[in-house]
Amino acid sequence: MAFGRLERAPTSQPMSDINMTPLIDVMLVLLVIFIVTAPLMTSSLKLDLPRAEGARPSDAPAFVALAIDAEGRLFLADQPLPREQLAERVREAARGNPEVEVQLRVDRRVPYGQVAELIGVVQEAGLSRIGFVTEAAAPPAAPSK
Repeated sequence: MAFGRLERAPTSQPMSDINMTPLIDVMLVLLVIFIVTAPLMTSSLKLDLPRAEGARPSDAPAFVALAIDAEGRLFLADQPLPREQLAERVREAARGNPEVEVQLRVDRRVPYGQVAELIGVVQEAGLSRIGFVTEAAAPPAAPSK
């Protein structure tokens, strides 16, 4: 009969690896949030648009977004554009599709003469469909009883 030590099962060692699953879950949720909210921030150019009763969004499939801010600066798709390049950029859009619509957003403080000049440049470039973007008028207040 031999006397010896009974072998014990080795004790569990502390885990030294980082659990990556929660980190990956959080990162995927943030990615989905950014993907969903990115298209909602398309118009970062702040303009004081005029209000109109019949203002409804256009359903034009192809359009070029032109804007003039209160200081008279031009923007093409919310990117600043020098006046010298405007005609060429609109001509390029007209070459691609002559039925493309120009959606014009103009601050209410811009003189009508600048708007008329811009319309002339757009028409000379070959585009004739021009839509004026406005804000919807506030609904009339309900009469109090």
